Amino acid sequence: MSLFKNVTRVQQVDLEPMMLLQGKIMSELNKAKKSDDIQDYEFKVTSQNGEDGIIQYLIHKYNIENKKFIEFGVESYKEANTRFLLQNDNWSGLIIDGNEEYMKNVKASDLGWKYDITPVGSFITKENINKIIVDSGFSANVGLLSVDIDGNDYWVFEAITCVEADILIMEYNSLFGPSTKISTLYNSAFIRGQQHYSNLLYGASISVLTELANKKGYSLLGSNSFGNNLFFVNKKYEAQNKISPQEAYVKSKFRESRDNMGGLSYLSHEKGLELLKDETVFDFTLNKEVKLGGIAI
Repeated sequence: MSLFKNVTRVQQVDLEPMMLLQGKIMSELNKAKKSDDIQDYEFKVTSQNGEDGIIQYLIHKYNIENKKFIEFGVESYKEANTRFLLQNDNWSGLIIDGNEEYMKNVKASDLGWKYDITPVGSFITKENINKIIVDSGFSANVGLLSVDIDGNDYWVFEAITCVEADILIMEYNSLFGPSTKISTLYNSAFIRGQQHYSNLLYGASISVLTELANKKGYSLLGSNSFGNNLFFVNKKYEAQNKISPQEAYVKSKFRESRDNMGGLSYLSHEKGLELLKDETVFDFTLNKEVKLGGIAI
């Protein structure tokens, strides 16, 4: 006879309501803080790191009335910059990812009928991004735009002409340092893991992304403490840059490099750069393609 015959199976607990409640409480507590450093407002509910808290701080500080967002590069949408906005603040949104199955799953989930979410499965390029946005009904103005596609981020953001945001979030590659103005080369079929086995050759530097955002009418507010996401506000709210790229820069401590068999190799910044020294990037200061090892970072 089994010793566990009369033991009742423990039912799986849905933690999401508790997480959302905790996030709501943290958002209210943030309102009492007086700091100008966006990192002081970080908390995580459904974002990858502390982005949920920063976003809540910014939408209240600037009294963002346009409750629409666009986020692309969301993968399964389990972790995303906008999911808490969707569920806590009842914003409407467009999410895009190259994995069509992920987007079908979001549409078929509770999120698909409980909230005004538009999931689109499409591989994003600079040639198609405006059409995707316009065809989805999200052109003109949105409250928040989040760009994170692990590759062509600079080139795709540069190409966007159909929409303007109140708050802009952009992923940067901390490996490229605080002052260089470089990006990976544009490749319409860019896939991070295929570009270089280390998974380190992607995106653009903080300075060149800030320069582009400035040209498009956004002011830099800072980086998250994880060292991978930048936050900007439309200059209609902020006359000048809050801080410089060099002041905002965070040398990331996460070690996500891979070896040539696909396993984690835990390389430091310095060793990661050494591994990539013969890879080609575009240097906007020199306006030409250069080897990464020839740039002072």
